[in-house]
Amino acid sequence: MSDRDINLEKKKRGRPAIGRGEQINIMVRPEITQAIDAAAAAQDDNPARPEMVRRIIREWLVERGYLPK
Repeated sequence: MSDRDINLEKKKRGRPAIGRGEQINIMVRPEITQAIDAAAAAQDDNPARPEMVRRIIREWLVERGYLPK
């Protein structure tokens, strides 16, 4: 078997994709950042800040009926 017979996939550059979505950049006050970090620390899996923000937004939208449960 030669190198030509082996299908080698090139590694993609950059961070791996986490899915499809739209990036939203916001600036928040320090007390909100601290509250987000505290909420993340209280979770069993201790998510990173962006994941915690996604969870908070999703929970808020589900509670108000904008997203299905």
